[in-house]
Amino acid sequence: MGDTRLETDRRNFIRTTAAAGAGLACGALPSPGEVAAPPRRRGIKLGFDNFSLRAWEWKAEQLLEYTADQKLDVMLFSDLKVYRSHEEGYLRQLKAKADRLGVEVQVGTYSICPTSKVVTRDYGTPEEHLTLALRIAKTLGSPVLRCVLGRADDRKVDGGIERQIENTVKVLRNVRSRALDAGVKIAVENHSGDMQAWELVTLIEAAGKEFVGATMDCGNAARTLEDPLVNLEILGPHVLTTNIRDSAAWEIHQGAQVKWAALGEGNVDWKTYLDRFVALCPGVPFVLEIISQYGWALPYFDDDFWKPYPKVRAREFARFVAFAKRGKPVPPFQAPPGVDAKQYEKQFQRAELERSLKYCREVLRLCR
Repeated sequence: MGDTRLETDRRNFIRTTAAAGAGLACGALPSPGEVAAPPRRRGIKLGFDNFSLRAWEWKAEQLLEYTADQKLDVMLFSDLKVYRSHEEGYLRQLKAKADRLGVEVQVGTYSICPTSKVVTRDYGTPEEHLTLALRIAKTLGSPVLRCVLGRADDRKVDGGIERQIENTVKVLRNVRSRALDAGVKIAVENHSGDMQAWELVTLIEAAGKEFVGATMDCGNAARTLEDPLVNLEILGPHVLTTNIRDSAAWEIHQGAQVKWAALGEGNVDWKTYLDRFVALCPGVPFVLEIISQYGWALPYFDDDFWKPYPKVRAREFARFVAFAKRGKPVPPFQAPPGVDAKQYEKQFQRAELERSLKYCREVLRLCR
């Protein structure tokens, strides 16, 4: 029989060497005496939505180069005007560029609800619009097509958000075969106050889960009286892609005030959020949409406020109230006096995004 102590030492050496290799592959090991950082979270792709840098007015090629420079995995083009052309030849060249840079492209567009005031009319009917977007997605190798129903005003029409959901479902069913033929799933977003998570699930199930899922926007959750963690628990099983940002929320005399923020600068408990995200959304990328200029009041002590929300679920609303109670007021966005507003906005947007990316890497420990 061999020396048991030698065998134990050999095994310990192998384990230590393997751990060191993993650490070097994804970040430096702590020095002696330092507290070890939380383990890296492998396998979560990191990217961003081009709306985060809208003031720069970059086209798709410039955005791909920036994505590669930032060492990101995913670029979500959330509108169809970001491309110089919709011709197949141009799109194939763009796909080749993305492949050379090692960037996964995701394709998106705007409203497909025929009765929404913000329905996209630049590409024909909603069905024609979706047909074009599906073709672009297929050519660029995007597994998903992000789109939206509308915005908060869609809750105020005759028939409320239920009517708008029904009309959107009809459009989606009309393009079902085209989506399945393209191998692209349509990812409807909870967008700008239009739907709460459970309402979006209703839409997905009515349209057909085999080709429709969710773009989960945790910032828009706060726009519709939801704690982002509640939104995640409900939408998680249906998520195809994401729009990720923080939300600062605090109590005001009329109810609550919300302002979007860079990651780590709002009320969201990101470590808890990410633990649940990993469990509920395996393989789904963390796509940042940092749009910190925007904020709004939710005056829920006003009776009229509730007219567009006839079916809000009390337990979920209570979670949002608790979410707002944790926050402190944040000043509104504005350019300093004497500064060029356009240039300030450009630099602000880029700084907010890059600070959020740094938070993902250094605090949340996301790793390619």
